[in-house]
Amino acid sequence: MLQTPPADTRLSLNLIEAGLTSIAVASAFAWPRLGTGVFTRIERAFGRLARRPVLSIAVVGLSAIVLRLALLPICPIPLPFVPDDFSFLLSADTFLHGRLANPTPAMWIPFESIHIDMQPTYGSMYFPAQGLLLAAGKLVFGNPWFGLLASSALMCAALCWMLQAWLPPQWALLGGFLSVLRLALFSYWTNTYHAAGSIAALGGALVLGSLPRLKKRPGVGLGLLMAAGMALLAGTRPYEGMLLCMVVLASLVRWFMQAKDRPPAAALALRAAPAVALLAAAVAWLGYYDLRAFGSPTTLPYSINRATYAIAPYYVWQSPRPEPAYHHAMMRRFYHHNELDAFNKIHSLTGFIPQTFIKAIRVVLFFAGIALVPPLFLLRRALRDRRIRLLSLSLAVLAAGLLIENFMLAHYLAPFTAAIYALGLQCMRHLWVWRTGSGQRVGRAMTRFCVVLCVLLAAMRPFDRQLGFPVPESPAAEWNGTWFGPDHFGTDRAAVEQKLERLPGEQLVLVRYTPDHDPLKEWVYNGADIDGSKVVWAREMDGLDNQRLIAYYRNRRAWLVEPDANPVRISPYPIPEPAKPVQAQSLADRTTKTNPAIGSSEHD
Repeated sequence: MLQTPPADTRLSLNLIEAGLTSIAVASAFAWPRLGTGVFTRIERAFGRLARRPVLSIAVVGLSAIVLRLALLPICPIPLPFVPDDFSFLLSADTFLHGRLANPTPAMWIPFESIHIDMQPTYGSMYFPAQGLLLAAGKLVFGNPWFGLLASSALMCAALCWMLQAWLPPQWALLGGFLSVLRLALFSYWTNTYHAAGSIAALGGALVLGSLPRLKKRPGVGLGLLMAAGMALLAGTRPYEGMLLCMVVLASLVRWFMQAKDRPPAAALALRAAPAVALLAAAVAWLGYYDLRAFGSPTTLPYSINRATYAIAPYYVWQSPRPEPAYHHAMMRRFYHHNELDAFNKIHSLTGFIPQTFIKAIRVVLFFAGIALVPPLFLLRRALRDRRIRLLSLSLAVLAAGLLIENFMLAHYLAPFTAAIYALGLQCMRHLWVWRTGSGQRVGRAMTRFCVVLCVLLAAMRPFDRQLGFPVPESPAAEWNGTWFGPDHFGTDRAAVEQKLERLPGEQLVLVRYTPDHDPLKEWVYNGADIDGSKVVWAREMDGLDNQRLIAYYRNRRAWLVEPDANPVRISPYPIPEPAKPVQAQSLADRTTKTNPAIGSSEHD
């Protein structure tokens, strides 16, 4: 196996992509007829498939599954490795236990972790759709990741279906295949457990794909598809989903008021009734979930967790909250270093403008990459097109909505994925017909070369280590880049857990971090039934607290794990003889005394 060269001497895949894109653009000007015969034959076959819309949708969806499964020997099923992953997996495990939330553990302070609620119930802070999907993957296929794979395939198929309603069939099929290459194979939407990007993008595609079809032929089936899409948005990204639904509903109202050939209002109401019932049922279930998990049907996920732990607010006009009394240094480090510092960067005029520009660059890199940037130079023409004017308006609403948020990751935009792809493909259509002053079809050649480059880069990506491309130590920094995966992270924790699982009896792990530990590399996460788990993970605290925890789990063998050692160190936990008997329950008893904010909730 080739040795990986030092990081400072390696070329990044993004740099390679930029170089190849420059070559593709230059080649289009120099040799606009290069490969015309081959491209023409491929495009004819492509067009024959595109003229069969149902088959096109099926081929796109199956391609996402088959190609990703084919990559498993090189790009294995991902391991959880960031706080969000474990939080969503806890949500899935909770559902698999037949519960919507878990009772708070008696000794809950050592189990506190990022994005996990401990009060009033123990569970994930996130909306439930992704957890339900992961639970289904575990239940049906034995591994939650297969739920992600299924959602990625459905997303790509739905994008193709949506694009068929807005663009010519060949371009819709091309958009479907580009989504397979860009999103289903290598993005963090498929290679981590936390983004819920595929589900939100699926919901957005169902909503936007139903809209023009409903205007042409209102029907119960299309109404149910739109309602299902809205329900998925409500269960994943409700804020951004609301922005999308506002535009869609406004368009439907305008159509109802202006269309001369629309059915009577009574007939439309009858056809819309099943969709309204489905949406009402979804909202009611979410309210019931919030009631069971957070104590109130109007208390949204995030709310209690943010009120308990966070300092930095979500929106630009808000001020930081008072700092809570954290029980653990790593928790404080996350909410200060990872969140409050980012908030301070954007919460000023001098910081807001450059940070907003960086957000825009990240969006382009994630959804298009450098290879698909050349068509965006014709964005001005695409924005003037009547065909996609509503989609352009929806993206303007999204941009305004994101401007008031302090934080942004690519999956925040997931509900608008279909609109983003439609706009990009419309730019590509304009590039396709663009000619130079001498009449050379440079735009057509450029479009072809850019698509070929996407395929080439997808073929290179699984072999990043062999080709000497850098692999980030902290991949969270690369989530908004053009590529993510197939590098395998989280292996150290998984190896320790597997080793302990093989030991006889039950195990208790106390995790000791160094002061400069990265909070995003968290190890302290547990399943829904902590006391019933083979291995229980806890934070090392002070000596007396550790004795209380070990006394509570007296039937477990205690271990000390030091993740920051190289290699990771695991050893029997040194237990000093206590001077007097230790009452295990006292740690739980003193929680509300040491931190009233954490021991209570908004609705208590």
